[in-house]
Amino acid sequence: MLKLYTDTSFINETYRKQLFPLLFDICILKNENLNDYYELVNNAKEADVLVMPIHYDAFIKHQQAFKRFKNTAETYNKKVWVYTAGDFGYSLNNNYYNFRLSGFKSKLSQKDFIIPSFVNDTYLKLNTNFFTLQKTNLPHIGFVGHAKLGLKKWVKEFIIHIKTKTRIVLKNEKSDLQAFYPSGHKRAQFLNRIQEYESIITNFIFRNQYRAGIKTEAQKQQTTREFYENMSQNPYTFCIRGAGNFSVRFYETLAMGRIPVLIDTDCKLPLEQNIDWNKHAFIINESDMNSFENQLTKFHEELSELDFIKLQENNRKLWETKLERVAYFKAIHNIFVNNESV
Repeated sequence: MLKLYTDTSFINETYRKQLFPLLFDICILKNENLNDYYELVNNAKEADVLVMPIHYDAFIKHQQAFKRFKNTAETYNKKVWVYTAGDFGYSLNNNYYNFRLSGFKSKLSQKDFIIPSFVNDTYLKLNTNFFTLQKTNLPHIGFVGHAKLGLKKWVKEFIIHIKTKTRIVLKNEKSDLQAFYPSGHKRAQFLNRIQEYESIITNFIFRNQYRAGIKTEAQKQQTTREFYENMSQNPYTFCIRGAGNFSVRFYETLAMGRIPVLIDTDCKLPLEQNIDWNKHAFIINESDMNSFENQLTKFHEELSELDFIKLQENNRKLWETKLERVAYFKAIHNIFVNNESV
């Protein structure tokens, strides 16, 4: 069991959305499934880990509380867990274990822990239980989402990038700055190219706007169902980064028990010290997209019918046991208790 210490004055409804995700489960939801893994203690000296109560950018603005917390960690020479929220995350020095959604693998350290997007069980959206798909001769790949070509689209994404970058600088937000990446435009480019391949069956639904520009609850329900039905009906789902260097769809695909087709843009994935991600997804570097057809068909052909079923079952199990929020922090507990590369 890991003993945790935090500044409990921030554990309330005011900071509910800013809490370190584990503290949300322990203190707000009071999830009993974590009782054998974590204990919240009142004395920092007794703790194994000190946890910043809310995400770094919010906590640092409470100067006295931040200074007090930092001094306590230094006084007792404790490990510190920090949550740097947002699409980009924020790079900290090696005094902290940094939990973040994204970043670039080549620039991250062993103390940077990627948090999965904590998605709900995708089968709840379809009101059904997990099922597998049989292998077909050709790989079937699906996608529903925002993808659009054209100069107008590229310019719009560039303007959004500049506005975001300006806001981060002017407001001194603790967020990494990233180079411009027109994700919607890039996504459309790759998907259009894949549709031309004769050895791959595609089932793509393109949206011109995020979430199809929904305006009513009925539209939301319809587009959401279309999204998850497409994912459930195709064994492979195309996944590529959005504004940040990560894909929520990647985790939704695993929760569905399907096979992510991940375009690797220097991504670091969660729990890499425990998970061989190449056994759960088809991963191809963005620079290798010219060989996409050959590589995906080879990946598909090398799976036996039994392996194909097993892969879907293993992906569903992976999400249930490592990537769902409580499961993820159980895995983190085991890494720190066993001192695996920390």
